[in-house]
Order: sequence, then C-alpha cells, then structure tokens
Amino acid sequence: MKNRIILYTLGLCLSGSLLSCSNLLDLEPEGTLTENSTFTNYNNFISYAWQFYGTFPGYSNAVPNSEFHGDLFANANANGTSDWIWQRIVVPSKSDDYSLPFVQIRSINILLDNIDLASNLTDIEKKHIRSIGYFFKAYQYMDLLNKYGTAIWVENAISDGDKEVLYGTPLTRDELAAKIESLLSYAAENIKVNGDGPNTINKHVVLALTTRFGLREGTWRKYHQLGQAEKYLRLSADAASKLIAANLPLMADYDQLFNSESLANVSEVLLYKQYEQNQITHSLASLARNSSGRWDLTKTAVDLYLMKDGQSRWSSPQFSGDKYPYDEFRNRDSRLYFTVPPPYKVDASHPTYTWKYTNDVKDREYIDLMARLSVDKRKTLPWMNWEGLILKQEPHFFDNNLGQPFSVSFTGYRFYKFSNKIQRIQNQDINDAPVFRMGEILVSYAEAKFELGEFDQSIADQTINPLRARGGVAALQLTNIPSDPTRDATVAPQLWEIRRERAVELMGEGFRFDDLRRWKKMDYAVALKRGRYITKGVDVPANAPIPIENNQTQGYISYEGKAPSPFLTYYYLYPIPSAELVQNTNLKQNPEW
Repeated sequence: MKNRIILYTLGLCLSGSLLSCSNLLDLEPEGTLTENSTFTNYNNFISYAWQFYGTFPGYSNAVPNSEFHGDLFANANANGTSDWIWQRIVVPSKSDDYSLPFVQIRSINILLDNIDLASNLTDIEKKHIRSIGYFFKAYQYMDLLNKYGTAIWVENAISDGDKEVLYGTPLTRDELAAKIESLLSYAAENIKVNGDGPNTINKHVVLALTTRFGLREGTWRKYHQLGQAEKYLRLSADAASKLIAANLPLMADYDQLFNSESLANVSEVLLYKQYEQNQITHSLASLARNSSGRWDLTKTAVDLYLMKDGQSRWSSPQFSGDKYPYDEFRNRDSRLYFTVPPPYKVDASHPTYTWKYTNDVKDREYIDLMARLSVDKRKTLPWMNWEGLILKQEPHFFDNNLGQPFSVSFTGYRFYKFSNKIQRIQNQDINDAPVFRMGEILVSYAEAKFELGEFDQSIADQTINPLRARGGVAALQLTNIPSDPTRDATVAPQLWEIRRERAVELMGEGFRFDDLRRWKKMDYAVALKRGRYITKGVDVPANAPIPIENNQTQGYISYEGKAPSPFLTYYYLYPIPSAELVQNTNLKQNPEW
C-alpha cells in the first residue's frame, strides 16, 4: 500500500461531547499525517474517525432551505421560488451533491483499509472500528442513492492515478441498496453497544440510520413501482422496533429538543451535533431574529396541525376560523406555537427594549400562553431581535413591517422553530442540534408498519399518540379518524394521519422534499402556496403591497403564483453532472435529463 498523505482535520473534537483529542497524532512531516503514524493504536483510529461526524448538517442553513422544494415552506424573498418546483433545474457541470460523498468515502476507506494492518487491535476493537466506517460509508451512499438512484461503488481508498471513481461502472439500484443494507447490518451486530462514550456512534444510532434507510428505500420502491419494497420496509420496521423496545422516553418539552444549550443525557436524542461558544457555533437562531431569516410556513403546513380534541381544523368544534390570527391559533397542537410565533400585539415605540400590554385584552392571549409553555431563554413573547429590540406584533409582514425590518414574513407564518434567546450575540448561536431522535423513529415505524399492512391501534398507541400527547392533542383512534377534506383521495385515511404526524413532528428538519419524492407526491409542491387570510384596510393598510390570491382585497396571501404542472417525472432523480459523464463513459445520465 502506498504511503499516502492524509489531509486531516478534527472539526468535532469538542470538550464534553466526544472523546478527548489530547492524544493527537505525531505529525510526520509537520502539518501532515501518514498512515504509518496515524493508525498505530485504537485511540488513533477513533480520533481519525471524528472527522466523519462533520457530515451531519446540524443547524446548517441548507436544512430549512431544502424545505422550499416541498409544499410546506415558502421563501420569504422576492422571486425566491424553488428551481425544482418551477422546473428550472439544468444539468450542472459539477455538483457537490455528487462529488462530496466520494470525498468522504475516500477518507472512510482509508480507515477501513488500515484496520487489519494494525496488529495491536483486538478482534472486538477491529469489528467496532469497522462498524463506524461502515456506518458512515452507508450514510454517504444513502445520499447518493436517494438523489441519483445509482453510484459507483468504491471498495478501497484510491491513490493518485487510480481510476475507480473516474472510470468505474455504477451499480444498479438493487446492487447499491443491498450493499448499504449489508454495511448497516454488520454495524448493528458488531459496534459497541455504547460506542466510545456519550454522543458517539453506537448501536442505537446504527438502528436509527437503518430505520431511515429502510423506510426511504422501501417506499421509493413501492411508489416508483420497483421490486423488493417489502424487504426494505421490513428492515426499517425491525430496526425501529428494537429502538422502541429500549423504552427511551420522549422529552416532555418539544421546544427543548431544538433550543437547549446542551442535549447531553437527553434519552430521546440518540445523537446530536454540539455547539459551543468559541468552538463551533451556528446562525439559525439569529436569523429568525434579524432581517436575514426568510423561512415561512405555508397555509397548507399550518392546516396540518390538529386541534386539541384530535380533530382537524375542518371537523373540530374548537376551531373558530382562520380569518383572524387569534382565532386560527386557538386550541391547537402546541408544536405549532413552537414552530410559528403565535399572534400578539404590544405597545412599543421602536426602537425600544421595553413594552407594555395594549388596552385590548385579546392582544395578550398568546403572550400569557407562551409564558406558561416556555421560558425567557426560548419562546416567550413579545419577540425581540438579536439585540433585544421588541417586535410590536405578530404576524409581522415584510411588506408592512411597521418600521421594524427584522423577523419579517411573506406568508404571515414565520418559521422560528430553531430560534431562541439563549445567547443574544449575532450569528453565534449555541443550541445543540438533534441528528437522530426518537420522534423520527416513532413516525417512521408507524409508516413502515402501515406499508407492511401491520398498523393497528396498538402501533398507533406506541407511535403517533405519544407524540400527540406531547403536543397536548387527543389520541388517534383508528375508529374515529379526523375528517379532512384536503386529504389526497389516493392516500388511505390511516396513512394520511401518519403522514400528517410525520410532517408536524419533523417540520423544518429537512425531510419533506425527500418524503414527497419517495411517495411520488411532488404534485403537492406544485400547488399554489398560500399564506394567511388578511383583509386590507383592517389587518394591514389598504395600500399595503401584499398580494392576495386573485388580486382581491381580502383572502389568502399569495406571492409565488401557480407553478408549472404536472411535476416532471424525471425530476424525481437528480441529473448527473456533465463533467462526470465526460470523464467516465460508463456513466449514463438519468433518463430524460
């Protein structure tokens, strides 16, 4: 084997979250690491593997940005429509979506290639290290399979001059899916149950990724009319059932999952990305407090949230209508209040750090509610910008901002799920990000069991109903499913409720675009994206330049217009970059691109 030089960074060596990085490797020569000096003992293998954790997006802007391609989010920017929905995607020359996974796979293969060469490792240690490599290799190939439907398999680390990636033949979908399954199965059997300490890859994390992969692959195969759907759905259900059997309790406060300074020792969270001041920070919390955060929910998204009685807004006597914000938000699933700021109004002369109640008692309804549901460091009202200036009211519109250009919205349903007031320093947010959590496992298990024909009340009580209970919503009873006139007639009522729960529980976490693709339901996304109901001259000035559907003076906000339809079938897979096709004639472009 050639003595390759490893470009080496340990981006996730954070105090308290991963094993200590004090045993860093001897550098030969200075600034670089050779394999001979790197892979000399167990701790060095584990230290090398820390770099792989950087693949998890955490609170990257890319997570909520991906939601624009679905039906539940709108981009609160002029002309900010999705290229996927509006059919503007072209074959790129190069793409990080295609190339970056192979960069990661090469680093992973270097680890794997050296395991059997290390004579001082026990068999158990070798199997554990190999399991970590297999986990991350599966993660990268899952991404390629999800986007491109195929990929070149790279078994070993390539050296300069090797042609495996440049000129290799891609596997079929069946072959690649089977490879991923094999990697995950090995890892589940051989990884240390508790990993290498808190917040490291362990058996539960492997089962979580297996649950995600099996559900994604199984439903893709079912709805895109490919074979072996049941095989992968069973893989997902079996993995999820093992996690559910572990009796990991849900966190009582949904908002704390996303807005805690630390997720250490939170049983629901199987793995998280840690953020620390002066080490690794993010900006998502800040962006919801300044003028740059432009993520909105659509009317379709808000309508998914049930009433407290477990009925839909269409069937519940608790629903008072959607023409007035205070009415629309009353008696709803509390996860809505932690995802979109509830409506309120206060007396505050901008710019000011102080406020007082208005003379109208109804303006304080949700101020009082959020005082009960949250705490000052998270979601109490009134809202404030990053430096503490008070926002006069919600909803707060971009085109009627009352002289306050921060925390604005186009649809009137501003997304603030990941935002808090923990640290009021611009773009240096430190709330930890869940990577795998039981909320996802529960909705995935429910869906897999339905697709296998095995969903019943006992499964609903294990999965959907604990999540509803956390939102203060009555349990789902399969004999009394909520009436919802917006239900897709091709989707069974039970499955509609499972998909509703998945959408609500995982809102804004980067799942929806891929969910619509695997269900072959991107026709949802090309439907008109609407916002709140407003009346000009009442809710906003008569001359406010907020567009209302059909150019009316009252009705639902509509900025984007109707996208081209139907959604193009070949858009369900990404186009392979043209430079890759030129370099490798064994690659074939995905159909119709």
